[in-house]
Amino acid sequence: MEYYSNHISNLIEQLSSLPGIGAKSAQRLAFHIMNMPPDQVQKLAESMTDARNKVQYCKSCYTLTDQEECPICSNSDRDHRVIMVVENPRDLAAYEKTGKYNGVYHVLHGAISPMLGIGPDDIKLKELMQRLQNQDVDEVIIATNSSLEGETTAMYISKLIKPSGIKVSRIASGVPVGGDLEYIDEVTLLRALEGRVEL
Repeated sequence: MEYYSNHISNLIEQLSSLPGIGAKSAQRLAFHIMNMPPDQVQKLAESMTDARNKVQYCKSCYTLTDQEECPICSNSDRDHRVIMVVENPRDLAAYEKTGKYNGVYHVLHGAISPMLGIGPDDIKLKELMQRLQNQDVDEVIIATNSSLEGETTAMYISKLIKPSGIKVSRIASGVPVGGDLEYIDEVTLLRALEGRVEL
C-alpha cells in the first residue's frame, strides 16, 4: 500500500539507492527536503548536477577535481618523487587531514578482488605504471586498506614495481589508539609488531 504521493515515493526510492542510506534514512531525508525552502532545494539540485557534470579525474593522480590537474598535483611545493597509492579519494582526504604527508598520490578507484570480479585492469594500475615510466620517482608508498583485497592489491603493485628499482613501502597497520590487545585479531597484532618503530 502506498502511503505517499508518487513524487515523494520516487524521491525516497532515489535517496535509498545511495550507499549507506536505508529506507528510514531516505524517508527522513525526503521529508527534510520537502520542508526546505524552494531556493535551497534548487541549490542542492544544481550542486549535484554541477558536480556530476564538471568533476573529472586529475590527469596525474586520478583523484576527483574540476581542473585538469588537482590542487595537490599542481602544487610545486609537494614532493613529486614520492607517490602514495590509495584506493579512493576518501583515503587521500584522510591522509591530507594529518598534514604530515608532503608527497603526491595515485588513486586506484578500487582494489583487486577476484571474488567480486575486479581484476588489475578494472582499477587505475596501468595508469600508475605509465606514470612511473614518465616521471622520476624515488618511492611508492602503498596505502591500501588492510583487508584481503587491499593486501592482494599491495602485493600485486609491489611485484610490478620492484623490478624497476623504485623503493616500494607499505604503510604500517596495527593496534588502534585506545584498543585493548586482547580483542585485536592476530593479523593486526602481527602487522603492529612488524611495523614497530624505535622510541
